[in-house]
Amino acid sequence: MEMSPTPFEYFLLSAKHLPFWSLKYVIMAKFRRRTCIILSLIILFIFSLMMGLKMLRPNKATSGDPFGLELLPELHQQTHLRKSFDSQNNDKVNSETNIKNLKSVEITMKPSKTSEPYLEELPPLNYYLHAFYYSWYGNPQFDGKYIHWNHPILKHWDPRITKNYPQGKHSPPDDIGSSFYPELGIYSSRDPSVIESHMKQMYSASIGVLALSWYPPGTNDENGENTDDLVPTILDKAHKYNLKVTFHIEPYSNRDDQNMYKNVKYIIDKYGNHPAFYRYKTRTGNALPMFYIYDSYITKPEKWANLLTPTGSQSIRNSPYDGLFIALLVESKHRYDILEGGFDGIYTYFATNGFTYGSSYENWARLRFFCDQFNLLFIPSVGPGYIDTSIRPWNAQNTRNRINGKYYETALDAALHAHPSIISITSFNEWHEGTQIEKAIPKRTSNTIYLDYRPHKPSLYLELTRKWSEKYSKERAGYTVDQKLPPS
Repeated sequence: MEMSPTPFEYFLLSAKHLPFWSLKYVIMAKFRRRTCIILSLIILFIFSLMMGLKMLRPNKATSGDPFGLELLPELHQQTHLRKSFDSQNNDKVNSETNIKNLKSVEITMKPSKTSEPYLEELPPLNYYLHAFYYSWYGNPQFDGKYIHWNHPILKHWDPRITKNYPQGKHSPPDDIGSSFYPELGIYSSRDPSVIESHMKQMYSASIGVLALSWYPPGTNDENGENTDDLVPTILDKAHKYNLKVTFHIEPYSNRDDQNMYKNVKYIIDKYGNHPAFYRYKTRTGNALPMFYIYDSYITKPEKWANLLTPTGSQSIRNSPYDGLFIALLVESKHRYDILEGGFDGIYTYFATNGFTYGSSYENWARLRFFCDQFNLLFIPSVGPGYIDTSIRPWNAQNTRNRINGKYYETALDAALHAHPSIISITSFNEWHEGTQIEKAIPKRTSNTIYLDYRPHKPSLYLELTRKWSEKYSKERAGYTVDQKLPPS
């Protein structure tokens, strides 16, 4: 049986009748076609291999640092903090002011929601890390009007200085009393979804306790309204995320030893049985409520002694309403007033290194030593920065630039070196003074460019808090053994 020529033989037979140049192009065309087929097969094989490997990876697998901060770009800064923490000039950067009178359209950038960490992947909460929390914001939807977002521009005590700056109030929603703009918008503290989001953000940052700014029923700050009726909802939402709530008692009108006793009794009677109500375990094993007392120094120490010493006329000691009362230390001399008043500890509140004796990092070791001598809790307050020029335009000298998170990390590092009983954060959401770690977004209106956290994400300061919360928890577990502090 005669066999047919193969395709290649057929090609050779045909080629005999072709000119040389035609034969050359025929061969090259067939070579290119074969090369393309081979390359296509190789690409298909690599793609199939990659898909196969991807299918083998667990759904919740992660790689690298959980915070992802090493992948974020950092801007070169001409200004930096000195290691001795004693330079105010390096903390102040003139660029952190709002830029006015811009002829541009309003721009609000919304961040991607896919950057949120899975809650189950986060480290445990640190109940020795407290954040000051404010529930005084309102908007027309929930409150019938704007509250606090329309904060007035405060006057300087010298009228000659005041006349050089704008007057009046802010006009939300585009013009608010803050140099930053919240991711949640001009929210109401009464909005349950906002409270939920705040608790979720604090949970994501491994903050264990929120210190709630509090005025007694029927009283309020001069720019807001009473919010005591929000406490039950805040407690419930906090409990959902295993957070605890303590009270930051504000300087309400005519605060003294007698009404303080009544107000502490009110708080414990009404909220003390809630599972989210915070108690601190002392060295003696007692679990006591804790109360931060803002501006405690404006009340004379003998008045506080009536309430806080065992022999005082209004003594709360050794009663069902006993607790740990933490005084604000601003000046060095306040140390001895705090002792005389019978307080259980000190905190420093202000997020401005060098602004007060208490807020200056270089003094924290001495303050810690003082507290150890007299069996007091030492609670330094750290913050991501400070800028209040939206409500105090004459106070630019106290601005502290965030330096893309470096200011915050410097403060946290200084606090850890002092081996504190607790670390407090100023603040979760004090937007007027620019100390918030809550998520902020870029926003531009026809008159204002708001500051933001770029080049990082809106969650930058929550991520940094989580990182340092874990570090503090580990370090505290070490030094509490030597100092006989309550363990973590």
